[in-house]
Amino acid sequence: MRRHFGDDFPRLAYVDALRRDVLPPHIEVEEFYLQSGALLGAPAAQRRYASLNYTHVARALADRGLNVVVQKVAREPGDGEPTRLSLSCNTDVTLDALDALAARGQPRPLMIAEIDPSLPWLGGSAAVPADLFDVVVTPPGPHPPLFGLPRQPVGDADYAIGFHASTLVLDGGTLQIGIGALADALSHALVLRHTDNAAYRRILRDLGSPRADDPALAPFGAGLYGCSEMVNEGFRRLVQVGVVGRKVVDDLALMQRLADDSADAADRARLARDGEYLHGAFYLGSPEFYAWLRGLPDDERRAIGMRRVSAINDLDGRDEPLKRLQRRDARFFNTCMMATALGAATSDALDSGRVVSGVGGQYNFVAMAHALPGARSVLMLRATRDSGGRSTSNVVWSYGHITIPRHLRDLYVSEYGVADLRGRADEDCAIAMIAIADARFQAGLVAAARANDKLRRGFEPPARWAENTPEVLRERLAPHRAAGALPDYPLGSDFTPVEQRLAKALGWLKAHADHKLQIAVRAMTGAASEDVEALQRMQLDRPQGPQEWLQSRLLGLALRMTA
Repeated sequence: MRRHFGDDFPRLAYVDALRRDVLPPHIEVEEFYLQSGALLGAPAAQRRYASLNYTHVARALADRGLNVVVQKVAREPGDGEPTRLSLSCNTDVTLDALDALAARGQPRPLMIAEIDPSLPWLGGSAAVPADLFDVVVTPPGPHPPLFGLPRQPVGDADYAIGFHASTLVLDGGTLQIGIGALADALSHALVLRHTDNAAYRRILRDLGSPRADDPALAPFGAGLYGCSEMVNEGFRRLVQVGVVGRKVVDDLALMQRLADDSADAADRARLARDGEYLHGAFYLGSPEFYAWLRGLPDDERRAIGMRRVSAINDLDGRDEPLKRLQRRDARFFNTCMMATALGAATSDALDSGRVVSGVGGQYNFVAMAHALPGARSVLMLRATRDSGGRSTSNVVWSYGHITIPRHLRDLYVSEYGVADLRGRADEDCAIAMIAIADARFQAGLVAAARANDKLRRGFEPPARWAENTPEVLRERLAPHRAAGALPDYPLGSDFTPVEQRLAKALGWLKAHADHKLQIAVRAMTGAASEDVEALQRMQLDRPQGPQEWLQSRLLGLALRMTA
């Protein structure tokens, strides 16, 4: 933490107070999105959570009589007093909120800009006149680094999901992805499809994908247009290798000529000169990601357009015909926590009402997939989750809270394949979802479907469904892991090599927490670890007392098992 964020990285005092439920009585904090799972046990945060689509946040701010906006901004390069500032990392809500207030005849809020010298300058629609703000401040240095999201390792299930999902992407289409290990795995799969197509297809074959030999999965020619609520680490890599590169312009007539193949040389020259291949409402990534944005040549930086969230997440408005032409063959990839066998999804909260994260833009993208011709919504989920030493299924018969209703069901992807539910009858949906569930839980799902008259008499699960196990998946991917095609950190790592080894070892211990006694016996009777560097990093190279000795042996066992 010290190495990644620095010793003096500012801590948010209000978050600590929220967690301890000790906010002063004259302060109330409302949020529409929470760090995933971080505030499940925070009563104040749970009470004052507002469930909103991202595109409705500006309206909700106007409802509350917004009177102050504080916005981190980037300074335009050059000497002298800047005439423009860039909203850069957060173009999402500010301008929409000002419009919502003006439409109601409400007073304009006090606008305060804080210039951060490390924030990348992005022009175009992210640039605003400096006089939009009433106050512009540049805090004295030293300046803390930008918040850098640590990159997480990608596991076998994540990779399998990413590769199955990658088969749904059409060359020349449009891409939206979220954040986390599943998005990293999908990005890596698309990169491999483009840069080493033979290795990509070998992995698909071993995963049992029916599309492993599909000619449509050739390297990208036209490339993809990125149109995503969040621009992240995956997009950086996709741009670098040329997967994301299909440009669009905000000119309806020109986009129509491109669509009907009547564009001339002048049209194509303008597209190459003025077009943009990546649009987003905010960005978040690692220090390496921010350095990439800062170091882009001007012509490449101009191809990235940061826009209002209403422009990214919605079709509504006067520019809907333009968006429809730009967003051809769109694939909207998002993650959900659980899905029902009939196609509903829960992504933001538990059935008790406790909020895990928030709706964000997920509903917008799912609805947009049904509104755009040729578009698809893809919800990715791991087939199981482990907690308290036991595994439970993320494919369930029903759940007491849903984020996406079943009438908007479309594509689901787990590590065991793709379930296409769009327009299908309930029985077909149940069969497709059970087919991508973990084998340990299929019988229960089949029984529930039969009990509720959703399966015909005499239905028997195919024998191949029994292969849906973590052990089989691990065996299938092991050769590709060994060959280097599936690295633990496909988009780079913020951890040192020893920390990467420790992360795998500690993850192994956590995964085997339901076998404490057996693991302890193996650790105590086995040899001491030879990975002195890892033991030193955990301060267990010279254990003091029996508890540290046991911890040292447990860690040594885990290091050997994950070497």
